[in-house]
Amino acid sequence: MKQILCFGDSNTYGLVPGTLDRYDWNTRWTGIVGEALAGKGYRVIEEGLCGRTTVFDDPFRPGRRGSELLPVILETHSPVDIVILMLGTNDCKRLYDVSEDVIGLGVKKLLSQIRDAVPVAKILLISPIWLGEDVWKGYDPEFDAHSVEVSKNLKAVYQQIAVEEQIFHLAASDYAAPAKEDREHLDSQGHKALAQAILDRLALMENI
Repeated sequence: MKQILCFGDSNTYGLVPGTLDRYDWNTRWTGIVGEALAGKGYRVIEEGLCGRTTVFDDPFRPGRRGSELLPVILETHSPVDIVILMLGTNDCKRLYDVSEDVIGLGVKKLLSQIRDAVPVAKILLISPIWLGEDVWKGYDPEFDAHSVEVSKNLKAVYQQIAVEEQIFHLAASDYAAPAKEDREHLDSQGHKALAQAILDRLALMENI
């Protein structure tokens, strides 16, 4: 049985847009991928956490720094054969006020941690969906116009990182958009579309 670790934020967790609820297993993309691959010798491990960043500490929500927990999670679920990494949206918050290139450095740190822990694991780096226009107006005040701009620039940065690191890349923004309910999270159709894109990419990676 091969293990696929999905390490991400609320769009990996499966937060229902505009609520504090969570989509069920059959709706969130991790569950759809898991069901599709269960009969082919693969097990999907969900490690999505709302508010998770690459390397930044949230002073109001402990345990959100991805680089702090990723090595522990990799050890917990060892052996891991494939890591799907989708982070970056929360790094765009006003609190951190960083560029897409700085977020890229955070991604590189996580990739280094994966390499150190499981050198033979295949990695699929996913650049996240864009933040919706005016997401800070009545939806999530943690973001602003700069956040939206940075989120749109992540695809190119992640593509370049994937080339440099010789890993696989997929842009979630090519397949899904944020829900109108909060302009930040995937709706059920977004989860379905992203799941299919991931399955197609895994098929190329694994010849399945």
